[in-house]
Amino acid sequence: MNGRRLDLALLEAGLARSRSHARRIIEEGRARIDGRPAAKASTPVPLEAELLVVDVPDGIEYASRAAHKLIGALEELGLDPSGARCLDAGASTGGFTDVLLRRDALSVLAVDIGHDQLAAHVRGDTRVTVLDGTSVRDLTPELVGPAVDLLVADLSFISLRTVIAPLGSVVRRGGDLLVMVKPQFEVGRTALPRTGVVTDPAARIDAVRGVAAAASQVGLGLCGVGSSALPGQDGNREYFLHLRPTGVTCALDAEACDMIENAVRGNESRHRAIHDADQEV
Repeated sequence: MNGRRLDLALLEAGLARSRSHARRIIEEGRARIDGRPAAKASTPVPLEAELLVVDVPDGIEYASRAAHKLIGALEELGLDPSGARCLDAGASTGGFTDVLLRRDALSVLAVDIGHDQLAAHVRGDTRVTVLDGTSVRDLTPELVGPAVDLLVADLSFISLRTVIAPLGSVVRRGGDLLVMVKPQFEVGRTALPRTGVVTDPAARIDAVRGVAAAASQVGLGLCGVGSSALPGQDGNREYFLHLRPTGVTCALDAEACDMIENAVRGNESRHRAIHDADQEV
């Protein structure tokens, strides 16, 4: 069968924003040629064939593949952004922000070190305040304003351990943080395999535990651990931590360590109740 490549055909048909976006659609199994699923970007498409992209939320594609990761984590860990004042740390093209908006967040502060990356439909939403050119290291209550109800974070090329304190500082007591741990950026260069993929479960456990321990030391208690619904860079497994400000700084306890190990090894979410220091336990 002769014809254009599927990724190029989707782009030419206006069904994808870019060639990389087209490849993402194909990888997610949402491309159809004459009603049949097509799994390869190189699949030839006859000129007369009908192309379709299925499972498009609200008629508009999510701003990035990362959106599906957050959707899975919100559902798995039982968090609802409806009516919440939110902050998206490392917003990039706005995948996480997009999800928060579609789930009726009151507002989203989109923070990123880069500039002008947000997808147009995200940037144009009146509930979004853009804070471009800002490192998450520099987040402070003074910069953000009123403390947010929910902070989500998708950061690359940086260890969450080094920025968990400023992230936690802008979330109100009783609020929530949902941060994505990427072991490839936590294990350190010397421990990272040449492939860039952390395959050793023990190394992944140590990576997640290291972030949770750093969070505990700045007064963020571990409420839940879940595995990302989609793999990350080069196939790396990634994990979400649900944290909550407690007002108590402490070492990571045994129950939290067990939660992390069980979640990483079993790919099942783990939850527990965390109480604010001002509440009765």
